[in-house]
Formats: sequence, structure tokens, C-alpha cells
Amino acid sequence: MTGTNRGGEVSIRDLSKSFTLGGRKLAVLRTLNLDVRSGECLVIVGASGSGKTTLLRILAGLEAADSGGVAIDGKPVHGVGAERAVIFQEPRLLPWLTVLGNVAFGLEVRGVAKADADERARFYIALVGLAEFADAWPSQLSGGMAQRVGIARALTVQPEILLLDEPLGALDAMTKIGMQEELARIWSEENVTMVMVTHDLEEAIYLADRVLILPKEKGGAARLIDVDLPRPRDRSESRFVRYREELLREFGLH
Repeated sequence: MTGTNRGGEVSIRDLSKSFTLGGRKLAVLRTLNLDVRSGECLVIVGASGSGKTTLLRILAGLEAADSGGVAIDGKPVHGVGAERAVIFQEPRLLPWLTVLGNVAFGLEVRGVAKADADERARFYIALVGLAEFADAWPSQLSGGMAQRVGIARALTVQPEILLLDEPLGALDAMTKIGMQEELARIWSEENVTMVMVTHDLEEAIYLADRVLILPKEKGGAARLIDVDLPRPRDRSESRFVRYREELLREFGLH
């Protein structure tokens, strides 16, 4: 049931978005142009207020751009769509449903028969390493386990594109490293296009094919860095360390 890639090419053209704060217009994205390849892992980083989550919400169809637009496999994005699934920082599990019920929920609301939904849900629960917890309740799960359920729930609907907004940000350091390894494995096995927002620069290098750096300063240009490292990645390897230092310099931290 693991994914053969079903598309998932993203084209962003002349994308701009601003908000009004205290009567003042604040531009967060300015004429952004970007192509995300099918099956790629693109990680978005930037200072607070640079528009990372705004861009992800536009890709998800949860926000509209002021100008420009987004196309997926050549089709313009207007609102949410079945080809995209979103994973937020908090997994937002339904407390009255078991792990199995939460993961199967998205299929059942789409009209998939319960037996078929449960079978597919069990596959993805096993994929994230929680086969023994299918009948557990959300209140019985650790933070890392709950986030695994959120990932399984998103994958179960078999999206072309997985959009992740700081999915590991609330986890402790050791759990986060383990989840990064899991995300890398799942992305590879499912062959899904993945676009992820993070504040963790090491996480970006560990997961990304390319890192998109959004500028905070007015008029600044977005920058792309190709992360040319073999997988699985070794965080202590000299080239990994050099990429990390390059990102630190981008933010004036090195």
C-alpha cells in the first residue's frame, strides 16, 4: 500500500500576501516564485513574521493570496483539496475515538466503507510504529505517539502532498530526533511530496532536499539551498555541519 508517486508538483507564481495590523499594511510574502518537484521534500525556514506558516496555509487552501497563485499538477488551487493533507504542531486528535478511529475518520467521512477504512488505517498505524496501540485512546498516548497518529491520519487519505506546520516543535529533544528519522523513512517509503515549516535549522538539513529561506526584511529575496547529502543523513558528518553553519549565517547566528 506504500505510495507510488501520484503527482504532487507545485507551482507558485508571483505570490503576494499582506495583512493589516493597526491600520498599517504589512507585507509578508512578496512576488514569490517557486517550483516544488514531485516527491521532493522542501523545508521552509525564516525569522518570525517572515510568512512561513502563511505560505503553508496558502498551499493548503486555508488562506487566499492577494495576488499570484498556486497550481498543483498544473491545476490552480482554490480552497482545500483531497490531494493535500496538513499536519499541524498539535495533532488535534478526537478524544472520543481510539487511535484506529482517529486514523480511519478521514476515510469514513469520504464514504469509504468502515471495513476498508479500518484496513487502510491499520496499515498506516503500523507504518508509524503504533500497531500495538490501535485500540488506545488519545489520552493514553505520549506527545510523540499522538503526533505519529496525526501523521498516520494524514497518510491514510493517500495525499499527493503532505504539508507540515512545525509538526515536531512541541516534542522534547530526544523524541524529536526519533520523529525526524521516522518522517524521513515514511517520506521515502510513501514517495509523497512534502512541504514542511520549521524553526529547527538542523531539522531542516536532516529532512530537506532543498531549504527555502524566507526573508524578514522588506524587499528581501527568498533564497533556496540545495542539500546535497546522501540519506540516511549523519548529523556529525562534515558536510552536514557546513550546511548547518551556512543556515546559521543566514540568520546572523554564526
